[in-house]
Amino acid sequence: MEVLNSFMTWIFKSRLGQIENFKTNPIEVQEATFRSLIDSGKRTEFGKKYGFSGINTYRDFAAQVPVFDYETFKPYIEKTMLGKQNVVWNTDIEWFAKSSGTTSSRSKYIPVSEESLEECHYKGGKDMVSLYVNNYPETKLFTGKSLSIGGTLEKNPLNPEGTARAGDVSAVIMQNLPIWAQFARTPSLETALMSEWEAKIEKMARETMNENVTSIAGVPTWTVVLLQRILELKKAKHVLEVWPNLEVFFHGAVAFGPYTSLFRELIPSEKMRYMETYNASEGFFGIQDQPDSEDLLLLLDYGIFYEFIPMEEWGSENPKVIPLEEVEVGKNYAIIISTNGGLWRYQIGDTIKFTSVLPYRFKISGRTKHFINAFGEEVIVENAENAIQYACEQTGATLSNFTAAPVYFEGNGSKGAHEWVVEFNKEPDSIEEFANLLDNRLRQINSDYDAKRYKNLALNRLILHPAPHGLFEAWLGKKGKLGGQYKVPRLSNSREYIDEILEMMKKQ
Repeated sequence: MEVLNSFMTWIFKSRLGQIENFKTNPIEVQEATFRSLIDSGKRTEFGKKYGFSGINTYRDFAAQVPVFDYETFKPYIEKTMLGKQNVVWNTDIEWFAKSSGTTSSRSKYIPVSEESLEECHYKGGKDMVSLYVNNYPETKLFTGKSLSIGGTLEKNPLNPEGTARAGDVSAVIMQNLPIWAQFARTPSLETALMSEWEAKIEKMARETMNENVTSIAGVPTWTVVLLQRILELKKAKHVLEVWPNLEVFFHGAVAFGPYTSLFRELIPSEKMRYMETYNASEGFFGIQDQPDSEDLLLLLDYGIFYEFIPMEEWGSENPKVIPLEEVEVGKNYAIIISTNGGLWRYQIGDTIKFTSVLPYRFKISGRTKHFINAFGEEVIVENAENAIQYACEQTGATLSNFTAAPVYFEGNGSKGAHEWVVEFNKEPDSIEEFANLLDNRLRQINSDYDAKRYKNLALNRLILHPAPHGLFEAWLGKKGKLGGQYKVPRLSNSREYIDEILEMMKKQ
């Protein structure tokens, strides 16, 4: 195994030169990506409609092609799902990734071409490992197996008799992995792709608890559920009693900060490493490339051309859209992408803030629809996760999930507030102290929130409800949304979600 580990480490390091190239020559690499995408799209139905043959520069592209969201781009996707090819991309689309990041009743289906699978999603996984082994050359990663928590697959809902299939992006990736990669992971593919989530967790726990697991890849929320079940079955105090050679958790989909304390309890080792990735249905966008920083490196040679909308422009009739070379450090941007999967000037719904521009590194700041701005306070997901992580650290609490929404004015001089529902794994000694810490931290990091809270001018202190164990899982289950790709919305500017959750609490 030591020889294999050394060989695999050497293989994965071979990619580092190309990563260095897009770090040092980002605009040139993006220009090459842009020209390749336009050339590939020229003869598609979409490319003909928007005159790709006459596009020579980015300015031509921006002038001729409008910005799309899912609803406006959906007719092209649905035509492809019904079996027509060469609509948005010049090679056949046989897979569709079921969009993550929302609990809305309408599912979104993102086309996945062979190019996007190979040159984006798979490349991201390889680069993740390449950067890891470069940062930690003493790694024993390849002496054991990687535990990966996948999603599920389904028939193409618009053409169930056709050959194309749909599913969570993790499931699409797993289904198409080469044989050598399947050998290196656990549990079995059959178990990893099970559709009934509760039965899947049980079977995964039993299949993996006796393996030599050296790494885990998954979403923190569902990984916790699996690890806790394994500890129950093995009657172990912590995960290292089960997997003594575990060394890294590759995580994504939700911010890790609020889960830090819980994972330290589950895996009590200073040697345990955590590495964030940003892999969405639409593409693989970022990897944490530095061991001493949580910033994500923007991945620029993956067949994705990036544009951005400054968030101060968001919602205006004709928002300003800028290319990568014009972004500024510290500003909040909505991401627009054109991809080798056939998406064109597509809003993915996420927002980021750049922390550097050479190379381009960033932090995920939230989603364009997940925020609270009922009173001009402009609280984004990044603020909420920072504040709740701080409150957990100060009180020794650990959490499973949370959501928050505004309490609106009701007249007669009433004040607004923010209302939080928090499901703890380990409750703080005092809920009141936790709520004060959370509220004060929000005031420290968000001046708009602080201004509204000043002397309770517009907002009273937040309201916090500790939720019974399993509440959020039950809520997702009630909506038919159990599974790896579904996440509880952290923030909402309406009370749709929180009122449903509070109503369930009353009945428990």
